[in-house]
Amino acid sequence: MAEDDVRWLTAEEDAAWTGLVSLVLLLPGRLESDLQRAAGVTLFEYLTLSHVSEAPDRRLRMGELAYLASGSPSRLSNVVKRLEGRGLLRRYPDPDDGRRTVVELTDPGWDLVVVAAPPHLRSVRARVLDHLDPADLAALTAIAGKLGAH
Repeated sequence: MAEDDVRWLTAEEDAAWTGLVSLVLLLPGRLESDLQRAAGVTLFEYLTLSHVSEAPDRRLRMGELAYLASGSPSRLSNVVKRLEGRGLLRRYPDPDDGRRTVVELTDPGWDLVVVAAPPHLRSVRARVLDHLDPADLAALTAIAGKLGAH
């Protein structure tokens, strides 16, 4: 692409982009720091455990979990293996389709989610949601949907 083909950012676009990048880079670390202090888990580990905790019978197929956790299959596999090693999850072949793997939250995993959820929700509210009015929330949901689709 020739330099003449570059569409430079307008001041408005630059402000939006800079704000988004700041959020993307700073917010996960702050949320994770709060989770580490409260429960000794990373943000991705908590999200993984939380998604499984909300599933029927606290069980999900790995493919569904990868979609919900927005993680690559290899990253998710490594995290599930680590959580399994800590006794928080267990994996086994899907009885309905042996080619797939089911992840199940153990009782200690459930206990960790119960401990971690309240401080995590306080952090999410204090760092994000409490600063937004209903119109902001609707806009954020729409923007996240648009950007997530690409």
